[in-house]
Amino acid sequence: MTQLTRLSQSATSPSDASAQVSSAAVSSASSTASRNASRRAALAGALLLGASLSPQAMAQDSFSVCWSVYAGWMPWEYADTQGIVDKWAKKYDINIDVVQVNDYVESINQYTSGNVDGCAMTNMDALTLPAASSVDSTALILGDYSDGNDGVMVRDGDSIEALKDREVNLVQFSVSHYLLARALDSVGMSERDLTTTNTGDADIVALASNTDTQAVVTWNPQLATLKEMPGYTEVFNSSDIPGEILDLMVVNTQTLKDNPDFSHALVGAWYEVMEKMKAGDEDALSQMADAAGTDLAGYQSQLAATHMYYTPAEAVAAFNAPSLKDTMQHIADFSFAQGLLGEGAPDAGFIGIETPAGVIGNEGNVMLRFDPSYTAALADSQ
Repeated sequence: MTQLTRLSQSATSPSDASAQVSSAAVSSASSTASRNASRRAALAGALLLGASLSPQAMAQDSFSVCWSVYAGWMPWEYADTQGIVDKWAKKYDINIDVVQVNDYVESINQYTSGNVDGCAMTNMDALTLPAASSVDSTALILGDYSDGNDGVMVRDGDSIEALKDREVNLVQFSVSHYLLARALDSVGMSERDLTTTNTGDADIVALASNTDTQAVVTWNPQLATLKEMPGYTEVFNSSDIPGEILDLMVVNTQTLKDNPDFSHALVGAWYEVMEKMKAGDEDALSQMADAAGTDLAGYQSQLAATHMYYTPAEAVAAFNAPSLKDTMQHIADFSFAQGLLGEGAPDAGFIGIETPAGVIGNEGNVMLRFDPSYTAALADSQ
């Protein structure tokens, strides 16, 4: 059974950015994107893009957003091809182009450069890429969190403590790396207690089959494959840190302020698809599965480990929960420790993060905001 993949790919050069979006490239199932490519290379490119191509904010009537293949982001494909985004855009007399980008990090570079107005990304990447590049960004839609899609696997061991003095293979500076850090912290350990080795996710399964491999941190479907290998035990997964690995639709803050109808249309289209998913609409789910290169059962297995916020009310509650502030503090601490906030960042609070529960870090340098107001407006209208 084919399952969804999150394949790490090297980012396209900034000079190719406009060409890729203008061609509205659509990925094939064999080139599905990762949420988790190398952060250092991507951050360097994004810093240059953010410094030289900061978006010009103004009232406008045409917009674009981009996304890459992942279980929680397939609704954008359905909303686009079924005319749902167009319907909501027409309601507000605007146009919204929904673009699929083959490479996840490149999609964020497109956003950071101002070539698109919004992009699907994780909370960690929203901080370490556009926000760290001084692109003021707002998490408009809080779509889901990983609820078991990411896990820590140990050979011949049954606890996190068994990682001590071992080599752990993972995609460095990714949410896998963050998951490992949270796992170690939960038992009073740190990365000083082990060795991490950067390993491309496409190589994880083959490497794990080697009996010399001691531990691996990865995501589905690779994680599911490792669970079937003899000798491995999952000792920690993303369900142990619920709500921390978040999948978002992020938009440029100034564009949002100047064009509120753009955000109302995006939110409306998203939750129209959520209604179908919550109801178990097999036609809709099958189309999302097919677009992702899998079948209905394969897609449903991914959704089983993905906590979707199917209603606006659920998402508003998640936005407003004090735990969001705690989560972003964990993210900021990890990102600073790994050097992902930029060379000039003196501490984890260098970039301000605004949540409904308060601001984390520098209130004079807020570059990432979580705004539930548009989702709440839709919830109030229903």
